[in-house]
Amino acid sequence: MSMTVSDLPGLNCGLCGYRTCAEMAEQLPMKPELLKRCLPMSEHRERSFETKPFSVPSPKKDCGACSVACAPEKTDGVKWKDSLGREFDFYLEHFPEDPGPREIIIPHNPMITREMEIQRGDILIGRPLGMSCGCPITHCGVVMEVDKRTGVIVWCVTGPLQPRQHGFKDVGYYIAEGYEGLIKQTRCEPKIGMRYYFQPQLCMLQWRHSGLVNYLNRLKDGYQVRLEGLWIG
Repeated sequence: MSMTVSDLPGLNCGLCGYRTCAEMAEQLPMKPELLKRCLPMSEHRERSFETKPFSVPSPKKDCGACSVACAPEKTDGVKWKDSLGREFDFYLEHFPEDPGPREIIIPHNPMITREMEIQRGDILIGRPLGMSCGCPITHCGVVMEVDKRTGVIVWCVTGPLQPRQHGFKDVGYYIAEGYEGLIKQTRCEPKIGMRYYFQPQLCMLQWRHSGLVNYLNRLKDGYQVRLEGLWIG
C-alpha cells in the first residue's frame, strides 16, 4: 500500500530519524521498510496522544499559565494541550535558516568543550539532566556557535539520523540554558520578564516546557524570542 504524509501521525517527533513526517513520506516509495521506524504507528505501543494534534477546536477558557488573558481569535483551531493533556500558551518554532530548534547548552563538565575540540559544524549527542530540563530523550544536533572560554555551546537539535549516518561527539549530560526561536502560533501576547508554558514544535515527546522570556522582537507574522530558566512540566 502506498503511503503519503497524510497517512503518518503528523507529530514530526523525529524518532524515525527524519525531522518531519513529510521528509519520511518522500522516502517511503523507494524504502517502504522505513515505516517500521515510526513508533507512534506501532500496534505494540500504547498511545496516549492524538495523531492529528491540530484537528480539534481551541479551548474557550484561559489555561492560567500566565497572567495575560488569552486571545481566542488567534487560536486558529490549534489544540493547546500536550501529549499528556497539559495546557500551554504557544508553540516555539525554529528559524527557517536553521536545520532545527536552537538550544543554548553547557556540558556538566565545561572543560569538555575544549578537550573534545568542539567546533561549528560538529554533530553532537547529549542529554539535558536535572532541573535545567530533565528530558529523558537523548538530543542530537549540529553545532552553530562555541564559546571555548565558558564552554557554552549553541546547537540546532536535528534528530538521530545525522549521528547514525556521519558519527558524533558525545558531550554526556548537559544543562539546557535557553531556547531561541519564533512564535507564530500563540493564544496570548508574550511579554519580556514573564514565564510561559510553551511547546517546541518539533519536541519528540510533544511535552510542554516552561521558560522566562528575556528577549522579544515583534515580526510581521509573529515574534522572535529567547527563553531561559527552562524546565519541563
